[in-house]
Amino acid sequence: MEFRPCIDIHNGKVKQIVGSSLEDTKDRAQENFVSEKDAAFYADFYRKDHIKGGHVILLNAKDSRYYEATKQQALTALRAYPKGLQAGGGIHRGNAEEFLKAGASHVIVTSYVFTDGRVNYENLKNLSSLVGKEHLVLDLSCRKRGNAYYVVTDRWQKFTDEKITDAFLDAMMEYADEFLIHAVDVEGKALGIEKDLVRLLGNWAKIPITYAGGVGSFEDLQILKKEGKNKLNVTVGSALDLFGGTMNYGQVLDFIKRSAEDYE
Repeated sequence: MEFRPCIDIHNGKVKQIVGSSLEDTKDRAQENFVSEKDAAFYADFYRKDHIKGGHVILLNAKDSRYYEATKQQALTALRAYPKGLQAGGGIHRGNAEEFLKAGASHVIVTSYVFTDGRVNYENLKNLSSLVGKEHLVLDLSCRKRGNAYYVVTDRWQKFTDEKITDAFLDAMMEYADEFLIHAVDVEGKALGIEKDLVRLLGNWAKIPITYAGGVGSFEDLQILKKEGKNKLNVTVGSALDLFGGTMNYGQVLDFIKRSAEDYE
């Protein structure tokens, strides 16, 4: 288990939001925290602690009046911590290289590789070939429908027909270096993790996976460690004291360090 920080940017500001509340049409979301600091501040903060693999996510659609401000915030973060952060949100073949040249270690892609609710293998193969598998993260963030988890796209607003299964993850790993998976129904709520999803991912865990969603306490981290077999990396967002929460950043790092030592 590794700590993977996040810098979520919405309407040009670093925020923590309730993921399921995003509305593209009015650029609205339920906010847990709005920072007075810019994205570069957080990038530099993580750089000083030598924490890599965090994600910078643009939460505005391309046609939003706030998109350019959000994009510029993301680019300043990437330049502040070259090769230390991943960039996602509206990534496609036409702009992926711009974010990599700005300093992203990886680009994170979701919507571009899904068409009409299914994986668009042509787009996926083309993007993986363009940037290199070693620089591509697939965002397979999901929501529960019935007894299964399905990938959601377009800033987590649209269900696809793609179910999170071992076979699906096996197919996707051929094109990507890592997976980023938000449990969207609990994202930003700090009310507990999706244990069934964590168990599924921990049992698979053939490439690095960052789990995000619902972590609100050290008990949640303990459950994640157990159910995920200490194989999943974790993002703590709204619950972290850096973003107005109650979980101390330093103590989170210590917990994860001890978890790694337990499995050595």
